[in-house]
Amino acid sequence: MIAITFFGAVRTVTGSMHLVETADARLLLDCGLFQGRRADARRVNSEFPFPPSSIDAVLLSHAHLDHCGNLPTLVRQGFRGKILCTPATRDLAALIIRDSAEIQRQDANFANKARARQGQPPLQPLYTIDDAEQAIRRLRPVPYHQTFQVGPVTGAFYDAGHILGSAITVLTVEGRTVVFSGDLGRTAAPIIRDPEFPPAADLLIMEATYGDRRHEPFERGERKLADVVRGTVRRGGTILIPAFAVGRTQDITYTLHRLQDGGKIPPVATFVDSPMATDATAIFRKHPEVFDAEMRARLRRGDPFGGRDIRYVRSVEESKELNARHDPFIVVATSGMCESGRILHHLRHHVGDPQSSLVFVAFQAADTLGRRLVDGVTPVRIFDESYEV
Repeated sequence: MIAITFFGAVRTVTGSMHLVETADARLLLDCGLFQGRRADARRVNSEFPFPPSSIDAVLLSHAHLDHCGNLPTLVRQGFRGKILCTPATRDLAALIIRDSAEIQRQDANFANKARARQGQPPLQPLYTIDDAEQAIRRLRPVPYHQTFQVGPVTGAFYDAGHILGSAITVLTVEGRTVVFSGDLGRTAAPIIRDPEFPPAADLLIMEATYGDRRHEPFERGERKLADVVRGTVRRGGTILIPAFAVGRTQDITYTLHRLQDGGKIPPVATFVDSPMATDATAIFRKHPEVFDAEMRARLRRGDPFGGRDIRYVRSVEESKELNARHDPFIVVATSGMCESGRILHHLRHHVGDPQSSLVFVAFQAADTLGRRLVDGVTPVRIFDESYEV
């Protein structure tokens, strides 16, 4: 008997969580954070439709927040099994989960200021940094293609080509093969290998985020980026690139490095303004085993995420100093949808400058500042002030 119940990422794109049950095992495929309105998100993320203590193991497809971000809550509420994932996912998930715990603390503090004024009792964070560390201690790395066993279930991970360490999970249960795709990457993407073809499946569970989308070739996107950089540098402006700390930032810095090496854009100072993206890039450097052939070749010639014109910014003081510059430069900063992070400070200084450019490199969800900017809304509000675009 195999029973599969879908508890998250159904008709939406966050909170991935699926339960696989056999006669002798209960496995969770991912345990992601649901992201939406604060009250809805808190309710969904704090309540599990099963006892967490009844789960034997979690099989984690990759380290994005909507797939790993609720693991601390699961552990806090009684889960005591192993969390199996690839080595690169283990390292990235630890970074993501710790950062999420800090965000939970900040969100609770912010909400409690309003609650105190209204005479309401304070909210506790969804989970704490201690809960995050408890979850991280349960992460167990399993390399691609190496088999693992959870009770009567045999499994293995195959490369999903989505982000560093992302995995397609293949399970053999009672003589039948179940394949869970996780999030799938595209062929010919930079840095990491293309998605692998898993063994034939009796049952396939597959994501469909871009099921009806025709993506333009990467080369066309690179040409567009090069055109924007050249034009903005000629005008003496600044190029702002909002990007997620894990995956997209590394794609962009690597692409800029290649464009400069190939003489397709002029030498221009590039700043990665995100401590988390800086830490994530260090993890990328630790895992060349998942790079594609082109990336490994570039690695032998030097740091593909570095170079004389690419600098990583950690301190708030360094970040503020960037907005005092008058020469052309590029800023890659979080968050990818312009809802938080240092990109907001750069937008405040440059969004009204006709000489500067704003380049979006990822999907912008509805009701985000990024979506309003993509849709041409003006003015926009940043830190409760109005700015013409």
